[in-house]
Amino acid sequence: MAQPSSRQGLIDYAKRQLGYPVLEINVADEQFNDLLDDAVQIYQERHYDGIARMYLKYKITQEDVDRGRSRGAGKNVGIVTTTGTSTVGLSTTFDFEENQNYLQMPSSIVGVNQVFKIRSDTVYDGLFNIKYQLFLNDLYQFGSIDLLQYSMVQTYLEDITFLLNPDMRYRFNIRQDRLYIDTDWAQTTVGDYYVIDCFRILDPNDFTKVYNDPFLKRYFTALCKKQWGMNLIKFQGVQLPGGVQLNGREIYEDGQRELDEIRSKMSLDYEMPPLDVVG
Repeated sequence: MAQPSSRQGLIDYAKRQLGYPVLEINVADEQFNDLLDDAVQIYQERHYDGIARMYLKYKITQEDVDRGRSRGAGKNVGIVTTTGTSTVGLSTTFDFEENQNYLQMPSSIVGVNQVFKIRSDTVYDGLFNIKYQLFLNDLYQFGSIDLLQYSMVQTYLEDITFLLNPDMRYRFNIRQDRLYIDTDWAQTTVGDYYVIDCFRILDPNDFTKVYNDPFLKRYFTALCKKQWGMNLIKFQGVQLPGGVQLNGREIYEDGQRELDEIRSKMSLDYEMPPLDVVG
């Protein structure tokens, strides 16, 4: 079908685009699978339809608090020894360690936007909090409330909340699958929650429409063409029965040219635009 919905369906589609069954495609099945994995990886990391924004909820455990508060129990990241240039010849050793203040993230997470903490020390918490008092005393008659004053009060309360609970400081790298949270773990309460605003890749095995994406089909076919030409380059000049000669170099260059065109359009048509830094 022209609308593949599985790995093998996309491989068969690429073969037909290259001339199969009229032509024999000199690419091994193992190479097709490797190329498809490479194409899906590019799709998931750079295509705006290859990821989905989601919110993960994580409940803080005692083990997390103990690990984040530990002192001297971090992982050793290097020892540097220096020797003085004076006649005394003193030697100094610097021992660097890294705290284990991280959460192990699922391998499907490729980016983290923000980390929110749901805790019980804000001006909005509690049964008789400020927000409750404001509605109790001022909003019993909606027709007489000054909306400008109400908006200014809400903005002021947001400022107080921001000062008491600043944004979480975190570090994340896709190759580590670790979300480092730089906070005072001594002030962290077991049972509180972290809400993580992040991006997750779309697994083609769960969302089969990925295999029918126009970009993925074009990119994978171009990869297969390049691999086909690469396999035939070593037979350049060999004459087959009937006077036919293989031209692997031309197939290779044609596939490379198509890949260059697709990659040049990547940032304009398929990638998310970069966000401007303000400040």
